[in-house]
Amino acid sequence: MVDLVWRDRLNEAEIGEVGELVAAATDADGTAPLSEHVLLHVRRGGDTQAAHLLARATGGPLVGFAHLDLTDPVAGGAGELVVHPAHRRTGTGTALVEALLERTAAAGAPRGGRLRLWAHGEHAGAVALAEKLGFSRVRVLWQMRRSLLAPLDPVELPEGVQIRPFVVGADEAAFLAVNNAAFDWHPEQGGWDVAQVKLRESEPWFDPAGFLLAVDAEDRLLGFHWTKVHGSGDGDHPHEPIGEVYVVGVDPAARGMRLGRALTLAGLRHLRELGLRQVMLYVESDNDAAVGLYRDLGFTHWDTDVSFAR
Repeated sequence: MVDLVWRDRLNEAEIGEVGELVAAATDADGTAPLSEHVLLHVRRGGDTQAAHLLARATGGPLVGFAHLDLTDPVAGGAGELVVHPAHRRTGTGTALVEALLERTAAAGAPRGGRLRLWAHGEHAGAVALAEKLGFSRVRVLWQMRRSLLAPLDPVELPEGVQIRPFVVGADEAAFLAVNNAAFDWHPEQGGWDVAQVKLRESEPWFDPAGFLLAVDAEDRLLGFHWTKVHGSGDGDHPHEPIGEVYVVGVDPAARGMRLGRALTLAGLRHLRELGLRQVMLYVESDNDAAVGLYRDLGFTHWDTDVSFAR
């Protein structure tokens, strides 16, 4: 049996417990069970229509955790969860999902209480749990990787275009305008505001030198490549650092200039100059144009995240 407790915001001790739980699951599964979006909410708080669910063994430690986000009026609620490897197959996952469904319905959530769940890494246990509880897969996200030791094509820019680093305090508005135009269709990347940028600027991994902007002769933003580095090689769970193509976006008005390819290559070269050996990215599996570009640049499919809905 587990005791379930909802929290609008976690205290420092609870944040530490969730971090230890995530680390244990990542070690066991080889894939982080929670997305960056959820981890930001865990550490720093977030939307008022989001909540955390703690599952504790009766009188004991934290054995499970779930996050519920009810802010999307179109797609409905979104949940992510993790169960400690030593406490799986005990009904904890089922209890967490049923509590998410109950809270979604009680909140009068959009889309008549529709709930989406992510299975990061398409872990067999998570897939089985979703299917058992009547969820169907609705979205597939690929992780792709390539070596940075392999040759990279030169960066070819149109005449009058140059690449420069992001300037904190000066470039946020231009970035948001291009990002939200480029990703008006995207459920996570579109519709950002300055608070979401500032939140990421405060993260330890943020480096403006790796946030590359393609600008014209008047310094108007045409596109960007925001890179990221995971892992420092130290701590309780060390691993070799790996770069990430965090997000590449091009102003719709600048399409046809091959800026996506040039920006991606510029970011890959930046990550290689940092001494990194590998790079990763996430892409919608059915985005044929993006997948084709990344394959052409030497990326191959590495892992899969699946979104289920009920």
